[in-house]
Amino acid sequence: LKSGIDILVGTPGRIKDHIQNSKLELSSVKHVVLDEVDHMLDMGFAEQVEEILAFAYKKGSENNPQTLLFSATCPRWVYDVAKKYMKDEYEQIDLIGKKTQRTATTVEHLAIQCRSSQRAGVLGDIIQVYSGSHGRTIVFCETKKEANELAMNASLKQDAQSLHGDIPQKQREVTLKGFRNGVFEVLIATNVAARGLDIPEVDLVIQCSPPK
Repeated sequence: LKSGIDILVGTPGRIKDHIQNSKLELSSVKHVVLDEVDHMLDMGFAEQVEEILAFAYKKGSENNPQTLLFSATCPRWVYDVAKKYMKDEYEQIDLIGKKTQRTATTVEHLAIQCRSSQRAGVLGDIIQVYSGSHGRTIVFCETKKEANELAMNASLKQDAQSLHGDIPQKQREVTLKGFRNGVFEVLIATNVAARGLDIPEVDLVIQCSPPK
């Protein structure tokens, strides 16, 4: 950073730290890219993102950075917030079209009603029946506690490990590598694993409750 850079890629919190410690100066930034913009302008990031952008944008200036926003989903509110940083004549490029809210035609969906006390046992049975040729399953839970408890539950007849925000990054990488390589068959995760995972061998994804 001290010797000057062309491109900076960072999380809002870390970038903000560098600005506050006078290690980063954004007044001459030419392009701003927000990836996963629905995520970045929601979920507690919005305030940090706005603070950072205030260093690069001047109200009404013609020399503000070019702004590029990327997102797999763009609810109406995303456009409303985005207008703060976009010129009036901004262009919207839609690579999804009418396919929005559709799931892959190769995926079968099942909904199973079951008491929470029976869930671990039912999960074990479902995984045995539906985990397909690769035998790899991801189970999504809402809380870290739930993920830990399920991973250690004796009703799961398969090897399972948990993945959530309390697990250090290095251990998360080890866990994901083990899952990819088939060291264990079941990954029990919170939404920390909901974005950016590409493991083709997964034949079964289970949501323990409808995703929020």
